[in-house]
Amino acid sequence: MVVPTAPAPTAYGRLPRKEDARFVRGRGRFIDDISAPGMLHGAILRSPYAHARILEVDTSAALSHPKVHAVLTGADLEARGMAWMATASHDVAAVLATDKVRYQGQEIAFVVAEDHYSARDALALIDVDYEPLTPVVDARSALDPDAPLVRDEIEGRTDNHVFDWESGDPDATEAVFAAADHVSACDLVYPRVHPAPLETCGILADVDPVSGRLTVHATTQAPHTHRVLYSRLTGIPEHRVRVVAPDIGGGFGNKVGIYPGYLCAIVGSMVTGLPVKWVEDRSENLMATSFARDFHMHGEIAATRDGRIVGLRVRVLADHGAFNGTSQPAKFPAGFFGVFTGSYDLQAAHCRVTGVYTNKAPGGVAYACSFRITEASYLVERMVDVLAHDLGLDPAELRMANLLRPEQFPHPTPTGWEYDSGNYPQTLRVALEMAGYQQLRAEQARAREEYTRTGRGRLVGVGLSFFTEAVGAGPRRLMDIMGLGMADGAELRVHPSGGAVLAVSCMSQGQGHETTFAQMVAEELGLTPDEVEVVQGDTDRTPFGLGTYGSRSTPVSGAAAVLASRKVRERARLVAGAMLEVDPDDLEWTAGRWQVRGDPAAGASIREIAAAAHSDLELPEGVEGHLDASHVYNPPNLTYPCGAYICVVDVDPGTGQVEVRRFVAVDDCGVRINPMIVEGQVHGGLADGIGMALMELVAFDEDGNHLGASFMDYLLPTSMDCPAWELGETVTPSPHHPIGAKGVGESATVGSPAAVVNAVLDAIGVRHADMPLTPAHVWRAVQGRPIRPDLAIR
Repeated sequence: MVVPTAPAPTAYGRLPRKEDARFVRGRGRFIDDISAPGMLHGAILRSPYAHARILEVDTSAALSHPKVHAVLTGADLEARGMAWMATASHDVAAVLATDKVRYQGQEIAFVVAEDHYSARDALALIDVDYEPLTPVVDARSALDPDAPLVRDEIEGRTDNHVFDWESGDPDATEAVFAAADHVSACDLVYPRVHPAPLETCGILADVDPVSGRLTVHATTQAPHTHRVLYSRLTGIPEHRVRVVAPDIGGGFGNKVGIYPGYLCAIVGSMVTGLPVKWVEDRSENLMATSFARDFHMHGEIAATRDGRIVGLRVRVLADHGAFNGTSQPAKFPAGFFGVFTGSYDLQAAHCRVTGVYTNKAPGGVAYACSFRITEASYLVERMVDVLAHDLGLDPAELRMANLLRPEQFPHPTPTGWEYDSGNYPQTLRVALEMAGYQQLRAEQARAREEYTRTGRGRLVGVGLSFFTEAVGAGPRRLMDIMGLGMADGAELRVHPSGGAVLAVSCMSQGQGHETTFAQMVAEELGLTPDEVEVVQGDTDRTPFGLGTYGSRSTPVSGAAAVLASRKVRERARLVAGAMLEVDPDDLEWTAGRWQVRGDPAAGASIREIAAAAHSDLELPEGVEGHLDASHVYNPPNLTYPCGAYICVVDVDPGTGQVEVRRFVAVDDCGVRINPMIVEGQVHGGLADGIGMALMELVAFDEDGNHLGASFMDYLLPTSMDCPAWELGETVTPSPHHPIGAKGVGESATVGSPAAVVNAVLDAIGVRHADMPLTPAHVWRAVQGRPIRPDLAIR
């Protein structure tokens, strides 16, 4: 008799997040919730100047404050060999300024006091004698022969040039452009913006004066990387450094790197022998903690007269601020901008990126963009719309005609990347159908006719973008940060009762790792997600890895977790053979258990096998007990999620006010583990895109003064600025990922800004205008007035 079997259980699906139970009850544990016996507090004195020589720093009055325990200056750190620290991009950055300040808000001195208020009060007692210097504020003038030198401490340096980097074949691209029927060109700016996480950066550093062991609690997205760097900078052996990342209130790339306040707190603990906590305030975070974007781009797109895109050529000027502190793989000084070819079938492409120093805070952080892919996607999607405008073609039809086809995957791009999989036309078709694209165009025409006839009413804009992301950094042969290969580890222990503990090297900042990773392990082992505990953020309890950014969690750490689970499952097969007294080769994994092939009634679950593995069961020779396993995953390639976004806006021509009325987002992120978490990630990224497109801007005046050091000046989107998101999906699994997942954390931030900008410009009939499209900016564009200065790249 054949025993019928139920469908195999699956742990994937809309499981409510485990972590939310403590967060909604106020039981999260963030950096400012942590204290230690005898803890002191740190505060940073920052420069009011963007560029000035430091003549003298007098700390005597601050040191006389009854509650001050220490005051550190650049000279103090220089005596310890710690005044400068290496950055992720083979540059060095000042911890505390010694010779001069290079941006407003740069760190000058660090006060350690008995409480936060005394530390802040003592800052006013430090007397600094400055000699103001002329700043370099505009990247376009940074390379002028008479431009002030930002990094004059570097021997032999005569200009503000950081790097030149090229991608693609310039000769092949030139040939394609020479033969093209049509070339459209446009100058674009992706302005400087800030991640602005809900929780600012902070650290509690404790150097034990007896053992010399350093324990750090910090808001870090990459605990193991921080451990390596703290060891290198302090000389404390790495095995005596522990880094713990508690709950983190948002990161967005802002919490990948090491900031001067972290090092100062560590030195402060060394000097005083007591724990030292430093937490930046909001103004410090907005003024001096890493920025993103700040790209001046000149794009040229070549096509046939009927709209077949054949080539793309780009020149970029990248403002990196005073230090090249970019958090991105070291072999890619311009990040992954090389994917600027987007989702299209091009014959050739070439870009040249030039980085420059300016008197601004260090920029280039991988802010929810997978290392410059947001800029790359924005460029190509604006250029496609410019081409559609110039040729009089429908933007949707132009995209559909030029998208890569499924049979072209894996697809080598003209710039050397290899896209793994995708069905781009289908993804766009789903988005167009969801949006009712033809009906929207008809509505737009009616609104435009009414406005033309009456001078009243609204203008309707429909904007599209199609993006290809590159996430899951990365293959060790290609990518490293600070010489550390970008592989991630996972360790899995199964208890005698069958419950499991998974330790991973990534670190959540709101992505739901405790839930998603538990689901992955449960799916592989036939457990429930509640039976799997996920440990992260503690270097003493987790395997080494490079952390969470660039949507690495599921593509890299998730793959490590799955493969560790499969090792456990294979070990369980050998134990099950001994339990059932059969050859392990006669067992098959079905419905979450190992069972005898042809005899479904004879089998054992992981729970039963785990109990046996810890018992006195006699195991075959060479088979160890227990079911523990570990795996280090070195991805063979990046993964390449994609998406089609359609934004609908209403624009009031009289005021320039923009309302985002609808937003349709169709994402293909491969296999979805928990669709609810995916949708939450997309919601956040779409709001991010609206902010960058319509309101966010880190601005400076001609003296280098930062003009957005509070949320009164740096505007972020709220729920009132966002429509009810309309989400769709297509699924093309990654062929090289163990479960076909691609990652989605940054996709919406990559794809949405171009869709919003394209929609606004579509409404007002303007070929191009730069972000942010504030009401004043849009109103000037409607009036036909100049909306920005010349953006020629020198």
